[in-house]
Amino acid sequence: MHLALYAPGLGYYAHGSPKFGAMPSSGSDFVTAPELSPLFGRALAAQVADSLAATGTDEVWEFGAGSGALAAQLIAALDALGRPPARYTIVDVSGSLRARQQARLVPFAARVRWADRLPGALRGVVVGNEVLDAMPVKLLARVGGAWHERGVAISEHFCPAARMDITLTAIETEANHNARRTFAWVDRPTALRPPADVEGAHEVVTEIHPQAEAFVATVAEALRRGGAGAAFFIDYGFPEAEYYHPQRTTGTLVCHRAHRVDDDPLADAGAKDITAHIDFTGVALAAQQAGLDVLGYTSQARFLLNCGLAAMMEASDLPTRATAMKLLAEHEMGELFKVIGLATPGHGAARGFAQGDRTHRL
Repeated sequence: MHLALYAPGLGYYAHGSPKFGAMPSSGSDFVTAPELSPLFGRALAAQVADSLAATGTDEVWEFGAGSGALAAQLIAALDALGRPPARYTIVDVSGSLRARQQARLVPFAARVRWADRLPGALRGVVVGNEVLDAMPVKLLARVGGAWHERGVAISEHFCPAARMDITLTAIETEANHNARRTFAWVDRPTALRPPADVEGAHEVVTEIHPQAEAFVATVAEALRRGGAGAAFFIDYGFPEAEYYHPQRTTGTLVCHRAHRVDDDPLADAGAKDITAHIDFTGVALAAQQAGLDVLGYTSQARFLLNCGLAAMMEASDLPTRATAMKLLAEHEMGELFKVIGLATPGHGAARGFAQGDRTHRL
């Protein structure tokens, strides 16, 4: 999954395809909330401004900034709210996306910088919109009552030895439209288990998220060492009890291309996004174990309404209201997407979770 998404020049996020857009006619594969409506960033800015004040900091860090749309919205809105960030740092592993972000953020160039990695200590507010879902997962399959790790091998028609290592050459061959399929699933027994029991003896495929949880722990440790800060992650996912529900038998790993979804990540590697839902219980535990408090956990719709989105919609024209409704509607982004807030001790209450907090479900 890491190579298919990030291999230099070949991975999905390493080449110059459009990726983000409202319609497939643009050549894009999916749309994110800040691309859909500028009110997303304006509403989120209300919480970010509060957290900058609560932590006595003036820097914002964004991970996986996409096209730069959210950064532009947040900086402009924070300026308008009287909480202008002294510095806005973007951490993104995609060189092609960094170039788009730089072009989009020219008006704020004096305050925006790019970093290749997180520093050992930081002070400020961290935001991540649809960043955790793109972090590689491990697949676990319960077959015949026994748990296996499901991995990827080179299929025999490509390499008779069926090597277990995946190389850049294999990725490049798969990316060639004339190539035959080169990858195949292989299961091997494992001591790994989902964090919650999946009741029953039926066959199950699911995911665990060691990389995403390690990332959250690293951010939490950096904020603790910095002495003050908060983090807000917005993504699609569930609490543990729902993620590993016995009826969720096929997992959540899917691909996105041309605004369509498929469940075959082995086909056309590098040409489409690969993503999995987030176990928010695991995220909360990783942060708590690293010393942060959980400020709240709720649906995207409730979080944005708590941050004043309804009033923003009332003051907007009809087309802007229509697109903003997709941020709230249950059958669009409103319920599928969740928001979790984390902070160093002493932050206090967060407006984004004032009503409809679901922390008790984690």
